Amino acid sequence: MDIKEIPVDGYEKVMHARDTQSGLNAFIAVHSTVLGPALGGLRIWPYESEDEALTDVLRLARGMTYKSAIAHTGLGGGKSVVLLDPRYKTEALFKAMGRFIDRFEGTYITAEDVNTTIEDLEVVATQTRYVTGLSRESGSSGNPSPYTAHGCFLGIKACIERVFGSDSLTGRKVAILGTGAVGSALVRKLVADGAEVWANDLREDRVQALVDELGIHSASKDEVLTMECDVLAPCALGGVLNDDTIPKLGCKIVAGAANNQLLARRHGDDLRARGILYAPDFVINAGGIINVGCELLPGGYNEEVSLSMIRRIPQALHEIFDIVDREDVSTASAAYQLAETIVAAGKVA
Repeated sequence: MDIKEIPVDGYEKVMHARDTQSGLNAFIAVHSTVLGPALGGLRIWPYESEDEALTDVLRLARGMTYKSAIAHTGLGGGKSVVLLDPRYKTEALFKAMGRFIDRFEGTYITAEDVNTTIEDLEVVATQTRYVTGLSRESGSSGNPSPYTAHGCFLGIKACIERVFGSDSLTGRKVAILGTGAVGSALVRKLVADGAEVWANDLREDRVQALVDELGIHSASKDEVLTMECDVLAPCALGGVLNDDTIPKLGCKIVAGAANNQLLARRHGDDLRARGILYAPDFVINAGGIINVGCELLPGGYNEEVSLSMIRRIPQALHEIFDIVDREDVSTASAAYQLAETIVAAGKVA
């Protein structure tokens, strides 16, 4: 395996690995271990170039630092990405990825992410012990998606309360972009709490299954982004909030589970200028990383501890709303400010 370090300002370590035998082409980025080892998922995606993959892993790793800081997990931020069409996953590739992760000697700990499963991680774990989110049967915490969805659901209710004065979802219109493991779990919670849901996904069969099961509405991507609704919940890939989409949004709140929803930081200001309340993604979607992070606590994983920490997500959002009111800034700026303050305090300590 050929492994090269890539110097990147503001990051502790960024590595690129190529393994001709397994076909692995991957990046791991450790943004910060100031607050603890860098925990972040393993993403598989058919990136168009290595530059695109590197840009994504850097953005994701930094977001993990901020996510763990605000959630008070005692962990830092890192991420890994593999350039691959997920249809071509192999055991050999995941074993090679495990060896790559092991080179970080515990400064980076992996977990499930887009296009990886518990079964994939179990193969990774044959080559390194720095893996979280394995099966409950193995003593680990299992699939983090339901916990991400639960935290996002609680965060949406906090945003509804901020905008409308009550956190009731009865009759509220919610548009969801992405109905994978997290998005579909979120849909079920929203419908159970009385919301009307419109959804879109690249895989139409996912949406149709939810239409058949729950009676939600199918919509095109453009309809989801532009329809008049109370909440837009991006639950797919990042960059959905940008110069093209923000002027067309028909929602009052953006609150979803996707990472890096803002294409650039300034887009948080653009949402504020339009009067749209934005729940910073690395705050509202922290449930999954909170859950797997609990595996690293003294005594091991405890679901009740995890759920108690996830229930703090609305409190974190209200802390951000307080900064917004006090300093007249966007929610995005307030969240970055809060996270960076926590990390800076960790450096001093």
